[in-house]
Amino acid sequence: MSTDDLYKLAVDLASEHGVMAAEYARRACASFAAEGAHARAEFWTVLGTLLDDILAQRLDPDAPLTLH
Repeated sequence: MSTDDLYKLAVDLASEHGVMAAEYARRACASFAAEGAHARAEFWTVLGTLLDDILAQRLDPDAPLTLH
């Protein structure tokens, strides 16, 4: 999955589920970490961070994501 794909997924989840999307991401992260599935937990951590930034309006969902 590319960074752009991950960002689009976060935008879609935020649009469809609002603040609950970030809660789902936190739960998934905790669940996968508890199971020892660290790569999956990291994926949900990154997705959750993007969701938090989108929901707090620190990222514009209509603008492309720029990584530095």
